[in-house]
Amino acid sequence: MRRLSSLLLLAALAVSAAAAGAADKAVTHRVLAQDRSRAVILNDQGDIEWEAPVPFVSHDISMLPNGNILVSTAPDNVVEISPDKQVVWKHQAKPKAPYTGRVEIHGFQRLPNGNTLVSETGNLRLVEVDKNDQVVKEVPLTVEHPNSHRDTRLVRKLDTGNYLVCHEGDGTVREYDPQGKVVWSYVVDLNGRPRSDGHGPEGHGTEVFGAIRLPNGNTMIAGGNNNRVLEVNHDGKIVWSIDQKELPGITLAWVTTLEYLPNGHLIFGNTHAGPENPQLIEVTRDKKVVWTLKNHTILGNDTVAAQVLDVKKVIR
Repeated sequence: MRRLSSLLLLAALAVSAAAAGAADKAVTHRVLAQDRSRAVILNDQGDIEWEAPVPFVSHDISMLPNGNILVSTAPDNVVEISPDKQVVWKHQAKPKAPYTGRVEIHGFQRLPNGNTLVSETGNLRLVEVDKNDQVVKEVPLTVEHPNSHRDTRLVRKLDTGNYLVCHEGDGTVREYDPQGKVVWSYVVDLNGRPRSDGHGPEGHGTEVFGAIRLPNGNTMIAGGNNNRVLEVNHDGKIVWSIDQKELPGITLAWVTTLEYLPNGHLIFGNTHAGPENPQLIEVTRDKKVVWTLKNHTILGNDTVAAQVLDVKKVIR
């Protein structure tokens, strides 16, 4: 009996030690990001393992399955850059008649069929373009306050074939069917605070930046200068959120990119928040911070676009 008790005690201690070891193990990530006129891949220690010149502040970025990088190098383009830093594909947006003004690109996505989804502000449309940069599909957008710089931010095609579009100037996330009909929308509010100017933490508005559809059917929203993350259900009810100063020692400014990990964690971008705050933050569903990227030496205060590279099957 005494021997059995000793064995049980040893087993309990082993389990406890293993759990403590797991808890003490620091979370690290390999990251692709764009800032300071270059795109970089940082290893899990925060050192540069690859970089290429990108003379622009891109609002979207992704590594493709072939290892190439999709990024904007100017306000009106999206390019594919190979590991040896060659541009191997490019979409250049141009005004579509009768529109003659400025066109900008703030969101894009390489689709499973090899085509690329691009949002063209000014033209008020989404386009899917093929490897020869031919438009194979066009989806008109509904914009209440047209502005070639603010019509859209990030856009994503859903598994249903619909499109989730963030309209910065309207402060609204809209879901479109393939014909361009709005089938769902969510209007961001000021969260009980007055609107204020500024790109840093002092600025507050409804200029929404990013949105993804979660496996549970809810929509996770990066509020831009709303300074928060929101999860809303189909009825538009907020079911989970992170407010500007809810995370200990962290202040949110422009909340930009979103990545939902298989373990339920969320990684989101925190842009224009100043050197005292991290540019990327990983939280659990109970809002525990488990990892941050705070690197104001290699990156800076305009790290809008980023992607974690060492986690598979991420929703972003």
